[in-house]
Amino acid sequence: MDPWHAGMMHVSMTVPTDDLRKAPTIYPELEALGYDRAFSFEAKHNPFLPLAVAAQHTERIQLGTAIAIAFARTPMTLANAGWDLQTITGGRFALGLGSQVRPHIVERYGMEWSRPAARMREMVLAIRAIWEAWETGDPLNFEGEFYRHTRMVPAFDPGPNPFGPPPILTAGFGPRMTEVAGEVSDGFLVHPLNTRRSLEELTVPAITRGAARAGRSPADVELTCVTIIVTGRDETELDRSREAVRAQLAFYGTTPAYRPVLDLHGRGHLHQQLKARAKRGEWVQMAELIDDEFLEAVAVVGEPDAIAPALRRRLVGISDHVSLVNNRAPDSLHFAEVVAGLR
Repeated sequence: MDPWHAGMMHVSMTVPTDDLRKAPTIYPELEALGYDRAFSFEAKHNPFLPLAVAAQHTERIQLGTAIAIAFARTPMTLANAGWDLQTITGGRFALGLGSQVRPHIVERYGMEWSRPAARMREMVLAIRAIWEAWETGDPLNFEGEFYRHTRMVPAFDPGPNPFGPPPILTAGFGPRMTEVAGEVSDGFLVHPLNTRRSLEELTVPAITRGAARAGRSPADVELTCVTIIVTGRDETELDRSREAVRAQLAFYGTTPAYRPVLDLHGRGHLHQQLKARAKRGEWVQMAELIDDEFLEAVAVVGEPDAIAPALRRRLVGISDHVSLVNNRAPDSLHFAEVVAGLR
């Protein structure tokens, strides 16, 4: 099963974040169901705050961001957040970072954008340099193309972390950002717009190239396959889940960076059609362009007891880490049957 080994499936979930008041209850529910990790993500709210709350209400489950927007922050602010959450969670934190896209970084966050893959690579190295200075007490001396950190005084040095530094996971889509994960990250968060074919032909080769550049094995990189689940306990629930995902895939298809997966499946022409409809404000109607065959190539579809074996078939020989998601139609029972089936 090279390049990633076989074994028990490690199951994560991307947690809905619209109502932050649910943080004290939803994370313990996921822990009780047997999830290995729960991810927050950055959309309408800060991704770090719910995890600080969750840490106080859980004991075992790992907690991570998937993702926090890296370029909206500096390596120092991310280093602080990651260090503190690693302490608060008792060593259960994973810092997951993504780039977002230029308009949001420049126009929403007011930050710089350039050469995102090179910037992400340096971001990871800079965070690690800061953590190493805190761990060892050695002078902080990181000078890169995008970031420079050369001052650390005792008043601002938290010192060694009793649980060690947390892992850094990076996300991305194109080959260069994926290669960065292979080169410098502890893991890669695969975007939900993926299929078994795209994992085999796009993702795994890019991770392998990046790992080779750093003299690493691809097995050193945790490949977390964020996978859309379409399921329901009756036809009404299943239809609702399927149509929500059809709309989600139509939305993804408007983004140029995501076109390679469309191209791989002979649907590159959809990109321009979806963009045109989006410009006309036809966000609901454009979902009809996503056919069932493509939907079922991206999402794992079926009744709850059929999802776990389908996930195993999809990921065998590729990864033993899966993160379940359906943000537009979240399952009221948090895919409990799926988790049980993966145990």
